[in-house]
Formats: sequence, structure tokens, C-alpha cells
Amino acid sequence: MAGLGLTPMTTKTGPDVTTLAVTALTEGVRDADLSLQDIDGLLINRSGVPGAGTLSLDLARTAGLQDLRVLKEVECRGTTAALILAEAFTMVESGAATTVAAVFADTPIGSTGSAGAGFAQYAGSGHTRAVERAAGLLGAVPAYALIAARYAAVHGLEPEDLATVALTARQWAAGNPLAVSREPLAMASYVDSPMVATPLRRLDCARPVNGAAALLVTAGNSGHHPIVRVVGAGAAHPVRRRVGPGESWFDVEEVPAANVALAEAGISREDVDVLQLYDAFTIVTLCLLEAHGFAPPGGGAAWMHDGHGSPGGSLPLNTGGGHLSGWYLQGMTPVVEAIIQLRGSGGARQVPEAQTAFVATMGGRLDDHAVLVLRRED
Repeated sequence: MAGLGLTPMTTKTGPDVTTLAVTALTEGVRDADLSLQDIDGLLINRSGVPGAGTLSLDLARTAGLQDLRVLKEVECRGTTAALILAEAFTMVESGAATTVAAVFADTPIGSTGSAGAGFAQYAGSGHTRAVERAAGLLGAVPAYALIAARYAAVHGLEPEDLATVALTARQWAAGNPLAVSREPLAMASYVDSPMVATPLRRLDCARPVNGAAALLVTAGNSGHHPIVRVVGAGAAHPVRRRVGPGESWFDVEEVPAANVALAEAGISREDVDVLQLYDAFTIVTLCLLEAHGFAPPGGGAAWMHDGHGSPGGSLPLNTGGGHLSGWYLQGMTPVVEAIIQLRGSGGARQVPEAQTAFVATMGGRLDDHAVLVLRRED
């Protein structure tokens, strides 16, 4: 990892998606002590959210890149960022390119309508999704409310179980200057948060932002930063049919992507210093803690209540505030925070001596999973 470029994250309208992407890419190049002419590979993380503004291959021309050996767009919902970062490392290691930039930008907040309106269209209108939409199941919030209801039926779920996820994320966000929600959050404020789709309240949901991130991977030196590498990667796409009698949304068995990534890295879960999980909703944190083997089935809430993921806990979780209180750039959010922690540049939220990070991204309705293990090399 040579460079990390970020724009400000905002809940207000601003520059278009391409302008944000160019800004992040320029900042990433500066951070890596490189020039735009050093880049010979560009991987574009496309957003699938309707109306959000979508990057295209023209980003290369707009940014002033030229003579590229690799240029492609990739879209696999929330797992895309992890997939293209792993691909960037593979390309550089194989010699297919010498310096690869992976870029994501999103502008769900426009001058007309809300971010929620754009995400409500994300489910599409074909086949079973058309039936869902006709019944009023619009977008991700009610879908994940059903996942939470199913979780409650299988394992039990109290409002305090979801609340502790939101409160822990807010504790971490207090130390993140880019976080969009940094003010202290108490249980009373969580309970007062409006219900969106039972049992999910507003504070159980991610904070969409307009913003961009760029990652640069190079075969050369890493500038003035510690060396951070992807040392393990795994992916899983169950392609569930959501018909009985099989489980529709979550499994009691581990998602195999975690085991693949850990084995490739040559480590166990006990070797992980920081944990970055895709947390578009509080219930997702509990599901992923269990699916990736960091808590037993039904044990995610107890793990959170015991403070393992909190500041000073045994396995710091979503140390920038995650999607819930930090900023929601889909799968880029946990990837970026892992890099910040391993570089030792987390400031007030820095985990001491963080050397290994486990990153789990997710797409759809727990449909797609991509896991990375990143390591700092001193």
C-alpha cells in the first residue's frame, strides 16, 4: 500500500462523483510520493445505487492518466472495494502493472430527494423484488428489519443488543475527524431515535455520505508510510434462492471466506489486532461477528456487551465509527480504516501496536462476502 486519498465526507450536496474521485486520486498520489504518470492500472469501484452518480472509464481521461496497462470497472455491491484491492495486489505481484489505483466515489445525496430514496430503489424491480416492492418492502431497511426479526426468532434479540452496537460505533467515531456523527450518544438518545422498520431505528442505520477514496498499490517503495500488504483474501457468494426449507439470510456455520483468508495469511483469529466489519445496520455487525467466527452463533450481542469491540477492548471493532457513525462509502469504509490503523495514523482512535487487521465486507442482503487480512510489516 503506497497511497491513501480521501475527500471530506459530507451529508450535504457538493461536487459531482467524478470530481470527488479525481480529488481522492490526486490526494492518494500525493500521499504515495508518486505522480499521476506512475499509475499504469486503474480499477474503478462502481456504485450500483440508482441516481447516485456513477464513475465510468472516462475517469482515466478526466484525471489525466495515460498509457494504462489495466483499466476496468467492477461492481459487486458492498464487496467491490475488498475485491479490487486484492486484485490490485495480485496485478502488481504478477507484473501485470507496477502501480494500480483503486477508486470509489459516491454521491447519494443530491439536490433533490434524500439518500434513502436512492437506496430504496437499489433492490430493483424484477421477479421477486417486484412483489416485495408492491408490498411496500422498499430498499434495505425493511429487508434488514426482517433479517433482525429472523435473528430474534432463532437466537433472541433485545433492543439493548442493537443499541450496544450503535453506541460502540459512536465511541470510536469521537476520535475520527472525518466521521459525520461524533457527538456523544447515550442509551436514552438511541431509544428516542425514530423507528424506521421494526426493530431498526434511525440510529441502527448507516450514514450515507458524498465522498471518495483512492488506494494506490505499487511495486516500488511505500513513501514515508509503514509497509501494509494484503496477506490473505477470500470471497463467498452463496446465491441463496430464499425458498424453504433452507435458511434465507444467515447461516450458523462460518462463512468460508474468513477461513480462506486467514489460512492464506497463516494466522488464526487470535492473531487479529483490529476488526473492521461492514456495518450498514447494527444487526449486520452481530451477523458478521458470528458468521466469521469471532463470536458463537447467537453470541454476537454478548460479545458486544462484554466490551470486546469497544475502545480498550480485546479486539477493537470498526475503530473509525464504521458506517453507523463514521461514513458510509460502502465497502471502502472498513478497508480504509484498516489501512489507517496499520499505518499508525489513527490519532485519538489509534489502537496501540496494531499490526494485523481483519476486514469483512458484505453486499446485498448478506448475499456476498469478501474478506481481507492486512498486515503491517516493520
